[in-house]
Amino acid sequence: MATKKNNFEEELNELQKIVSNLENGNVALEDALTEFQTGVKLSKDLDKRLTEAEKTVAKLIDSDGTEHQLDPNDAAAPEE
Repeated sequence: MATKKNNFEEELNELQKIVSNLENGNVALEDALTEFQTGVKLSKDLDKRLTEAEKTVAKLIDSDGTEHQLDPNDAAAPEE
């Protein structure tokens, strides 16, 4: 895994490459285990970052700076 923190898309692409390599089965057992561990770490990081992004998107900010949490079960648009 890269030492610098990649953006979401780069990490997702890296995870997809790992999955593809493991699915092809052309990886030595030791390498497969290492790739699997890397994939699990990437998956957890991506899930955490996606959850944080969803929380950010779910907030509305009024013109006075007041934040309002959106109810994900209510598809109605908020009143202005």
